[in-house]
Amino acid sequence: MAKAKFQFNPKTLSFERIDNTIKHKFGSFISHLLSGVLVGLAFFIVFALFIDSPQEKELKSANAELEAQYKLLSSQLDQMQYVLTDIEQRDDQLYRSVVQAEPVAANLRRLNHSQRRYNDIRQKTNSEIAAKTVAQLEDIKRQLYIQSVSFDEVVNLVRNKEDMLLSIPGIQPVMNKDLRRMASGFGMRIDPIYKTPKFHAGMDFSGDTGTEIYATGKGVIDFKGWMQGYGNTVIIDHGYGYKTLYGHLNGFVKTLRVGSKVSRGDVIAYMGNTGKSTGPHLHYEVHYRDKVTDPRNFYYMDLSPEQYDEMIQITSNNGNVYD
Repeated sequence: MAKAKFQFNPKTLSFERIDNTIKHKFGSFISHLLSGVLVGLAFFIVFALFIDSPQEKELKSANAELEAQYKLLSSQLDQMQYVLTDIEQRDDQLYRSVVQAEPVAANLRRLNHSQRRYNDIRQKTNSEIAAKTVAQLEDIKRQLYIQSVSFDEVVNLVRNKEDMLLSIPGIQPVMNKDLRRMASGFGMRIDPIYKTPKFHAGMDFSGDTGTEIYATGKGVIDFKGWMQGYGNTVIIDHGYGYKTLYGHLNGFVKTLRVGSKVSRGDVIAYMGNTGKSTGPHLHYEVHYRDKVTDPRNFYYMDLSPEQYDEMIQITSNNGNVYD
Protein backbone atom coordinates (compact mmCIF):
# COMPACT_ATOMS: atom_id res chain seq x y z
CA MET A 1 0.00 0.00 0.00
CA ALA A 2 1.37 3.39 -1.01
CA LYS A 3 2.47 5.67 1.74
CA ALA A 4 0.20 8.67 2.23
CA LYS A 5 1.60 12.13 1.38
CA PHE A 6 0.63 15.46 2.89
CA GLN A 7 0.98 19.07 1.73
CA PHE A 8 0.69 22.24 3.86
CA ASN A 9 -2.14 24.58 2.83
CA PRO A 10 -1.32 28.15 3.88
CA LYS A 11 -4.95 29.24 3.56
CA THR A 12 -6.21 26.71 6.09
CA LEU A 13 -2.91 26.57 8.04
CA SER A 14 -3.13 22.80 8.02
CA PHE A 15 -1.63 19.78 6.28
CA GLU A 16 -3.81 18.19 3.64
CA ARG A 17 -3.48 14.75 2.21
CA ILE A 18 -2.37 14.45 -1.47
CA ASP A 19 -4.24 11.88 -3.55
CA ASN A 20 -1.56 9.63 -5.07
CA THR A 21 -3.75 7.07 -6.78
CA ILE A 22 -3.25 5.90 -10.39
CA LYS A 23 -6.55 7.49 -11.37
CA HIS A 24 -5.41 10.82 -10.04
CA LYS A 25 -2.10 10.58 -11.86
CA PHE A 26 -3.79 9.70 -15.17
CA GLY A 27 -6.22 12.61 -14.87
CA SER A 28 -3.37 14.97 -14.13
CA PHE A 29 -1.47 13.68 -17.20
CA ILE A 30 -4.47 14.18 -19.48
CA SER A 31 -4.99 17.68 -18.14
CA HIS A 32 -1.39 18.67 -18.78
CA LEU A 33 -1.48 17.04 -22.24
CA LEU A 34 -4.59 18.97 -23.31
CA SER A 35 -3.12 22.20 -22.00
CA GLY A 36 0.04 21.61 -24.05
CA VAL A 37 -1.92 20.80 -27.19
CA LEU A 38 -4.05 23.93 -26.88
CA VAL A 39 -1.01 26.10 -26.31
CA GLY A 40 0.76 24.54 -29.31
CA LEU A 41 -2.30 25.00 -31.52
CA ALA A 42 -2.52 28.66 -30.54
CA PHE A 43 1.14 29.21 -31.43
CA PHE A 44 0.61 27.43 -34.80
CA ILE A 45 -2.41 29.63 -35.69
CA VAL A 46 -0.52 32.80 -34.82
CA PHE A 47 2.47 31.67 -36.86
CA ALA A 48 0.34 30.68 -39.86
CA LEU A 49 -1.67 33.91 -39.92
CA PHE A 50 0.93 36.52 -39.10
CA ILE A 51 4.34 35.10 -39.88
CA ASP A 52 5.26 34.28 -43.53
CA SER A 53 7.40 31.34 -44.38
CA PRO A 54 10.55 31.96 -46.51
CA GLN A 55 8.73 30.54 -49.55
CA GLU A 56 5.72 32.82 -49.00
CA LYS A 57 7.97 35.85 -48.56
CA GLU A 58 9.73 35.01 -51.83
CA LEU A 59 6.38 34.51 -53.65
CA LYS A 60 4.97 37.82 -52.36
CA SER A 61 8.12 39.62 -53.44
CA ALA A 62 7.91 38.08 -56.91
CA ASN A 63 4.21 39.03 -57.21
CA ALA A 64 4.92 42.61 -56.17
CA GLU A 65 7.70 42.86 -58.76
CA LEU A 66 5.46 41.35 -61.45
CA GLU A 67 2.65 43.79 -60.65
CA ALA A 68 5.07 46.71 -60.84
CA GLN A 69 6.27 45.48 -64.25
CA TYR A 70 2.67 45.16 -65.47
CA LYS A 71 1.91 48.72 -64.34
CA LEU A 72 5.02 50.01 -66.09
CA LEU A 73 4.12 48.13 -69.27
CA SER A 74 0.55 49.46 -69.10
CA SER A 75 1.89 53.02 -68.79
CA GLN A 76 4.14 52.49 -71.82
CA LEU A 77 1.21 51.08 -73.80
CA ASP A 78 -0.83 54.17 -72.93
CA GLN A 79 1.96 56.33 -74.36
CA MET A 80 2.08 54.18 -77.51
CA GLN A 81 -1.69 54.50 -77.86
CA TYR A 82 -1.42 58.29 -77.62
CA VAL A 83 1.23 58.42 -80.36
CA LEU A 84 -0.71 56.01 -82.57
CA THR A 85 -3.91 58.05 -82.20
CA ASP A 86 -2.01 61.17 -83.25
CA ILE A 87 -0.65 59.36 -86.33
CA GLU A 88 -4.16 58.17 -87.23
CA GLN A 89 -5.51 61.72 -87.04
CA ARG A 90 -2.70 63.03 -89.25
CA ASP A 91 -3.33 60.20 -91.70
CA ASP A 92 -7.06 60.98 -92.01
CA GLN A 93 -6.85 64.77 -91.92
CA LEU A 94 -3.61 65.39 -93.81
CA TYR A 95 -2.01 62.52 -95.69
CA ARG A 96 -5.19 60.98 -97.13
CA SER A 97 -6.66 64.42 -97.75
CA VAL A 98 -3.68 65.41 -99.89
CA VAL A 99 -4.18 62.41 -102.17
CA GLN A 100 -7.99 62.81 -102.08
CA ALA A 101 -8.61 59.50 -100.33
CA GLU A 102 -11.49 58.89 -97.95
CA PRO A 103 -10.56 58.65 -94.24
CA VAL A 104 -10.36 55.16 -92.78
CA ALA A 105 -13.74 54.27 -91.28
CA ALA A 106 -13.83 55.08 -87.57
CA ASN A 107 -15.50 51.77 -86.69
CA LEU A 108 -12.63 49.94 -88.40
CA ARG A 109 -9.98 51.86 -86.45
CA ARG A 110 -11.84 51.48 -83.13
CA LEU A 111 -13.15 47.93 -83.43
CA ASN A 112 -13.53 46.72 -79.82
CA HIS A 113 -11.72 43.56 -78.84
CA SER A 114 -13.79 40.65 -77.56
CA GLN A 115 -13.89 40.55 -73.75
CA ARG A 116 -14.53 36.80 -73.87
CA ARG A 117 -11.03 36.33 -75.21
CA TYR A 118 -9.59 37.58 -71.93
CA ASN A 119 -11.89 35.86 -69.44
CA ASP A 120 -9.57 32.86 -69.26
CA ILE A 121 -6.67 35.17 -68.43
CA ARG A 122 -8.59 36.69 -65.53
CA GLN A 123 -9.56 33.27 -64.21
CA LYS A 124 -6.03 31.89 -64.42
CA THR A 125 -4.13 34.92 -63.13
CA ASN A 126 -6.89 36.61 -61.12
CA SER A 127 -5.26 39.88 -62.20
CA GLU A 128 -7.19 42.73 -63.84
CA ILE A 129 -3.89 44.39 -64.68
CA ALA A 130 -2.70 41.40 -66.69
CA ALA A 131 -5.98 41.16 -68.63
CA LYS A 132 -6.06 44.90 -69.35
CA THR A 133 -2.44 44.91 -70.53
CA VAL A 134 -2.94 42.00 -72.91
CA ALA A 135 -6.11 43.66 -74.27
CA GLN A 136 -4.27 46.95 -74.85
CA LEU A 137 -1.47 45.14 -76.65
CA GLU A 138 -3.91 43.33 -78.94
CA ASP A 139 -5.73 46.59 -79.76
CA ILE A 140 -2.49 48.38 -80.60
CA LYS A 141 -1.32 45.49 -82.80
CA ARG A 142 -4.61 45.63 -84.73
CA GLN A 143 -4.50 49.42 -85.05
CA LEU A 144 -0.91 49.26 -86.28
CA TYR A 145 -1.96 46.78 -88.95
CA ILE A 146 -4.84 49.04 -90.09
CA GLN A 147 -2.49 52.04 -90.10
CA SER A 148 0.12 50.12 -92.08
CA VAL A 149 -2.47 49.23 -94.72
CA SER A 150 -3.57 52.88 -94.86
CA PHE A 151 0.00 54.11 -95.35
CA ASP A 152 0.53 51.54 -98.12
CA GLU A 153 -2.56 52.93 -99.86
CA VAL A 154 -1.35 56.52 -99.43
CA VAL A 155 2.10 55.60 -100.82
CA ASN A 156 0.49 53.97 -103.87
CA LEU A 157 -1.71 57.02 -104.41
CA VAL A 158 1.29 59.32 -104.19
CA ARG A 159 3.14 57.19 -106.73
CA ASN A 160 0.09 57.41 -108.98
CA LYS A 161 -0.44 61.12 -108.29
CA GLU A 162 0.52 62.12 -111.84
CA ASP A 163 -1.88 59.60 -113.31
CA MET A 164 -4.58 60.73 -110.85
CA LEU A 165 -4.14 64.38 -111.85
CA LEU A 166 -4.54 63.40 -115.51
CA SER A 167 -7.64 61.33 -114.69
CA ILE A 168 -9.65 63.59 -112.40
CA PRO A 169 -12.06 65.81 -114.43
CA GLY A 170 -10.34 69.16 -114.91
CA ILE A 171 -11.81 71.03 -117.90
CA GLN A 172 -15.18 71.99 -119.34
CA PRO A 173 -16.72 69.41 -121.69
CA VAL A 174 -17.29 72.03 -124.44
CA MET A 175 -15.25 74.91 -125.84
CA ASN A 176 -16.49 77.71 -123.59
CA LYS A 177 -13.75 80.24 -122.92
CA ASP A 178 -16.22 83.13 -123.03
CA LEU A 179 -18.59 81.30 -120.64
CA ARG A 180 -21.56 82.00 -122.95
CA ARG A 181 -22.55 78.35 -123.30
CA MET A 182 -23.46 77.84 -119.62
CA ALA A 183 -27.23 77.48 -119.34
CA SER A 184 -27.93 76.05 -115.90
CA GLY A 185 -25.96 74.93 -112.88
CA PHE A 186 -26.08 72.26 -110.21
CA GLY A 187 -28.88 72.30 -107.61
CA MET A 188 -32.62 72.94 -107.35
CA ARG A 189 -34.18 74.24 -110.58
CA ILE A 190 -37.62 74.47 -112.22
CA ASP A 191 -38.36 71.57 -114.55
CA PRO A 192 -38.88 73.05 -118.07
CA ILE A 193 -41.67 70.59 -118.89
CA TYR A 194 -43.49 69.95 -115.60
CA LYS A 195 -42.80 73.44 -114.13
CA THR A 196 -42.09 71.96 -110.70
CA PRO A 197 -38.96 72.24 -108.50
CA LYS A 198 -36.43 69.58 -109.37
CA PHE A 199 -32.90 68.76 -108.36
CA HIS A 200 -30.55 69.30 -111.31
CA ALA A 201 -27.70 66.82 -110.90
CA GLY A 202 -25.29 68.43 -113.37
CA MET A 203 -24.64 71.44 -115.60
CA ASP A 204 -26.21 72.30 -118.94
CA PHE A 205 -24.13 73.77 -121.77
CA SER A 206 -26.01 75.25 -124.71
CA GLY A 207 -24.81 75.17 -128.32
CA ASP A 208 -25.54 74.06 -131.83
CA THR A 209 -26.30 70.48 -132.75
CA GLY A 210 -23.04 68.79 -133.65
CA THR A 211 -20.85 70.87 -131.29
CA GLU A 212 -17.87 68.77 -130.20
CA ILE A 213 -17.95 67.25 -126.70
CA TYR A 214 -14.63 66.58 -124.91
CA ALA A 215 -13.58 64.04 -122.33
CA THR A 216 -12.76 66.06 -119.22
CA GLY A 217 -10.16 63.61 -117.93
CA LYS A 218 -8.28 60.44 -118.76
CA GLY A 219 -10.38 57.30 -118.42
CA VAL A 220 -12.19 54.33 -119.93
CA ILE A 221 -15.59 54.37 -121.65
CA ASP A 222 -17.92 52.70 -119.16
CA PHE A 223 -21.20 53.20 -121.06
CA LYS A 224 -22.21 54.28 -124.56
CA GLY A 225 -25.80 54.21 -125.73
CA TRP A 226 -29.34 55.26 -124.94
CA MET A 227 -30.28 56.06 -121.35
CA GLN A 228 -33.80 56.85 -120.18
CA GLY A 229 -34.21 60.63 -119.82
CA TYR A 230 -30.66 61.37 -120.98
CA GLY A 231 -31.02 60.12 -124.56
CA ASN A 232 -27.71 59.25 -126.21
CA THR A 233 -25.24 59.10 -123.33
CA VAL A 234 -21.56 58.45 -122.66
CA ILE A 235 -20.17 57.61 -119.21
CA ILE A 236 -16.41 57.68 -118.59
CA ASP A 237 -14.83 55.91 -115.63
CA HIS A 238 -11.79 57.97 -114.64
CA GLY A 239 -10.73 55.75 -111.74
CA TYR A 240 -10.00 57.01 -108.23
CA GLY A 241 -13.76 57.07 -107.58
CA TYR A 242 -14.61 59.52 -110.40
CA LYS A 243 -17.07 59.13 -113.29
CA THR A 244 -18.48 61.70 -115.72
CA LEU A 245 -21.75 61.56 -117.68
CA TYR A 246 -22.49 63.31 -121.01
CA GLY A 247 -26.18 63.31 -121.99
CA HIS A 248 -28.59 64.34 -124.80
CA LEU A 249 -25.92 63.70 -127.44
CA ASN A 250 -26.62 63.81 -131.17
CA GLY A 251 -24.07 61.08 -131.92
CA PHE A 252 -20.78 59.49 -130.93
CA VAL A 253 -17.29 59.44 -132.39
CA LYS A 254 -17.23 56.39 -134.68
CA THR A 255 -14.22 54.78 -133.02
CA LEU A 256 -15.70 55.07 -129.54
CA ARG A 257 -16.44 51.72 -127.88
CA VAL A 258 -17.15 50.54 -124.35
CA GLY A 259 -13.69 49.84 -122.93
CA SER A 260 -12.00 52.42 -125.17
CA LYS A 261 -9.36 54.56 -123.45
CA VAL A 262 -9.62 58.31 -123.78
CA SER A 263 -7.47 61.23 -122.68
CA ARG A 264 -8.46 64.65 -121.43
CA GLY A 265 -9.49 66.81 -124.40
CA ASP A 266 -10.36 63.91 -126.75
CA VAL A 267 -13.56 64.44 -128.75
CA ILE A 268 -15.98 61.69 -127.71
CA ALA A 269 -19.38 62.81 -129.05
CA TYR A 270 -21.48 65.68 -130.44
CA MET A 271 -24.10 67.92 -128.84
CA GLY A 272 -27.69 67.04 -129.54
CA ASN A 273 -31.31 67.14 -128.39
CA THR A 274 -32.10 63.51 -127.57
CA GLY A 275 -34.00 62.18 -124.57
CA LYS A 276 -35.99 64.50 -122.29
CA SER A 277 -34.69 67.77 -123.71
CA THR A 278 -36.18 71.06 -124.85
CA GLY A 279 -33.29 72.15 -127.06
CA PRO A 280 -29.77 71.31 -128.25
CA HIS A 281 -27.45 71.17 -125.22
CA LEU A 282 -25.10 68.96 -123.21
CA HIS A 283 -26.06 67.74 -119.77
CA TYR A 284 -22.81 67.08 -117.87
CA GLU A 285 -22.47 65.32 -114.51
CA VAL A 286 -19.54 64.46 -112.23
CA HIS A 287 -19.87 61.51 -109.85
CA TYR A 288 -17.48 60.81 -106.99
CA ARG A 289 -17.85 57.47 -105.22
CA ASP A 290 -21.29 57.03 -106.80
CA LYS A 291 -22.58 60.41 -105.57
CA VAL A 292 -23.25 63.39 -107.83
CA THR A 293 -21.15 66.46 -107.08
CA ASP A 294 -21.08 70.01 -108.39
CA PRO A 295 -19.20 70.08 -111.75
CA ARG A 296 -18.13 73.68 -111.06
CA ASN A 297 -15.46 72.29 -108.74
CA PHE A 298 -13.70 70.57 -111.65
CA TYR A 299 -12.79 73.32 -114.12
CA TYR A 300 -9.54 74.30 -112.39
CA MET A 301 -7.41 73.61 -115.49
CA ASP A 302 -9.69 75.50 -117.84
CA LEU A 303 -10.53 78.81 -116.17
CA SER A 304 -8.61 81.69 -114.63
CA PRO A 305 -9.63 82.80 -111.11
CA GLU A 306 -11.57 85.72 -112.64
CA GLN A 307 -13.38 83.43 -115.11
CA TYR A 308 -14.13 80.96 -112.31
CA ASP A 309 -15.76 83.71 -110.22
CA GLU A 310 -17.83 84.78 -113.22
CA MET A 311 -18.87 81.20 -113.89
CA ILE A 312 -20.00 80.82 -110.25
CA GLN A 313 -22.18 83.91 -110.59
CA ILE A 314 -23.72 82.76 -113.88
CA THR A 315 -24.53 79.23 -112.71
CA SER A 316 -25.83 80.35 -109.33
CA ASN A 317 -28.85 81.83 -111.10
CA ASN A 318 -31.68 79.60 -112.15
CA GLY A 319 -30.85 80.04 -115.84
CA ASN A 320 -32.48 78.03 -118.61
CA VAL A 321 -32.90 74.36 -117.78
CA TYR A 322 -33.05 72.26 -120.92
CA ASP A 323 -33.90 68.98 -119.21
